[in-house]
Amino acid sequence: MSMRAKTKRLQRRESLIGFLFASPAILGTLVFFLAPFAVAVYISLTQSIDATGLAGVHNYAAMLRNQTFRLAMWNTARFIFFAVPLIVAFSLIVALLLHRKLKGSKFFTGVFVFPLVLPIASVVMFFQIIFARDGLINLGLSALGFPITNWLQSDLAFTVLVILYVWKNCGYNIILFLAALNSIPKDFFDAVRLETKSPFKQLYHVTLPMISPYLFFILCISIINTFRSFREAYILCGEYPHISIYMIQHFITNNIRNLNYPRLSVAAILVFAAIVVLMLVMFRFRKQAGELGG
Repeated sequence: MSMRAKTKRLQRRESLIGFLFASPAILGTLVFFLAPFAVAVYISLTQSIDATGLAGVHNYAAMLRNQTFRLAMWNTARFIFFAVPLIVAFSLIVALLLHRKLKGSKFFTGVFVFPLVLPIASVVMFFQIIFARDGLINLGLSALGFPITNWLQSDLAFTVLVILYVWKNCGYNIILFLAALNSIPKDFFDAVRLETKSPFKQLYHVTLPMISPYLFFILCISIINTFRSFREAYILCGEYPHISIYMIQHFITNNIRNLNYPRLSVAAILVFAAIVVLMLVMFRFRKQAGELGG
């Protein structure tokens, strides 16, 4: 047997072994993700709860005309627009400060990482103690003679939810940013310090270009995590919160009680499509930015 044939045989054997090791994950993806998704697509095209009779795209058109669904999608998009840049910028600033090994940096690292290990119910309870109608902030305002503000049942509920989301999830981003900053060779910083003393120029010319892959990953993860903010909103204000924080997950959860499977499937697929389009736009933007930078 020739050397070339032996090499091909060895490659096929390695491929087979790799496939066998990956088969549990592939099987799990097929059974628990792709198959249910295919069923949801079919149900979304049916007319009734028992998934009989095809309705085509009529269900999708009706869903897009639904005022409650449009409100939920708008609030979710608005939350992404405000929360994602805020958490990425805040996490980067904190990571840059911690990377300088300033005094007390380990303590502040623990402060921001600690919420990651706390149950979400405990974190929300802490915010309820602060922002409830009879919470600490209103007690302080009342003592100073200011009117009491209903934080959780007004437009301010959106601001409270953004603060809660950033504080609960920034620790994960900070860890990733610190790992990215530690991967930059120290020689790069020493070289740029010889040319400029400005920390902003150092950030723009060295730090951001070097951590750009990490930054893109963190941005994508932050966007995806915003769709999990329903936990915070649900525990904070219940099933029917103020309209400013009525998210798409509220719409889906509240409609589960009706067992209207076509409607639920349409909503889920539209959310999935919105996430896919958003990710494609981001990858396209990254590609164009890379071409311009190159």
